[in-house]
Amino acid sequence: MSQDPRVVSAIAHWAPRFVSNGVLLADFQEVTAGIGRWEDWCAAWCRRAALHEGLGHEALEQGWRLSAGEHLSRAAVYYHFAKFVFVVDVEQMQAAHRKAVACKQLAAPLLRPPARRVEIPYQDGTLAGLLRLPPGATRAPLVIMVPGLDSAKEEMEAYELPYLARGMATLLVDGPGQGEAEYRWPIRGDYEVPVKAMVDWAERQPQVDPERIALWGVSLGGYYAPRAAAFEKRLKACIGLAGPYDFAANWEQLPELTRETFRVRSHLATEAQAREHARTLTLDGGIAASIECPLFLVTGKLDRLIPWEDTQRLAREASGPVELLVVEDGNHIANNRPYRWRSRTADWMAQQLGLPQA
Repeated sequence: MSQDPRVVSAIAHWAPRFVSNGVLLADFQEVTAGIGRWEDWCAAWCRRAALHEGLGHEALEQGWRLSAGEHLSRAAVYYHFAKFVFVVDVEQMQAAHRKAVACKQLAAPLLRPPARRVEIPYQDGTLAGLLRLPPGATRAPLVIMVPGLDSAKEEMEAYELPYLARGMATLLVDGPGQGEAEYRWPIRGDYEVPVKAMVDWAERQPQVDPERIALWGVSLGGYYAPRAAAFEKRLKACIGLAGPYDFAANWEQLPELTRETFRVRSHLATEAQAREHARTLTLDGGIAASIECPLFLVTGKLDRLIPWEDTQRLAREASGPVELLVVEDGNHIANNRPYRWRSRTADWMAQQLGLPQA
């Protein structure tokens, strides 16, 4: 089958991410092989998601709660990837997104440890999040985990599990321009504003140690997290995964799907407006130098989306202690080599938050 260049681009850029974040390899190969036009992407992934959703409901009806949670959580990931950069048909995208949220919400109490949906006050509304506590935890250290441009909390279970296993609580949050918040609030470069709201909320939770709150971000979230750490001094540590130093400087090398997704989630009418807005997503002007908390940065030298030199520059300019991991054969976020950094970054964070070696 002759494939739309946009489909080819999506496969080339994101296959390792899909597989390392919960999509079964056979499903990825079968679904993408059957997609000729980008316009068919969302429906194709929704059909495969529905299969896993059905298995979840079947297990739940039979009383197998853990299996149900696993199936439904996987279905949420598939529905998410149906919509992640599918802005060509917003109505179809939103329908897939609603299914992702619904599946994850049904899965949440069935997981081990369970997840709880939370609403974080922000401006005149709330940001949706998922809070998970390690078994038996009281006053646990907390890692707030923020998505990127096209990710959302429903995708992030594979990222959070190493932290839970080491005794840290996790809070996955859809910030402005992300997930459930993307329809109401556009992307904003000063992500320290929503992070302040997240930390304010976390400090009031009786299960969380307010003195041990850290921040983690992936892809564009790998910019958001360090940016917020420059201003939010209550954070004890920060992890940034393959984020841009200056988003506008990379504009021309970004895939068409990524640029268009940025435009839509910035609530802008034209690409020219989007490119101008991208200039507000920067660590220049002394912002990077204002990062004082311990910082762990990860990048892949084969990253075709965000140059690894962006991460190197941030590591050089930050004022606090920095650990930089450059994965020589890693792609964007080194999702093709997750074993090189996922456990290592979780170990590092456990150390920063005062947890014993596990």
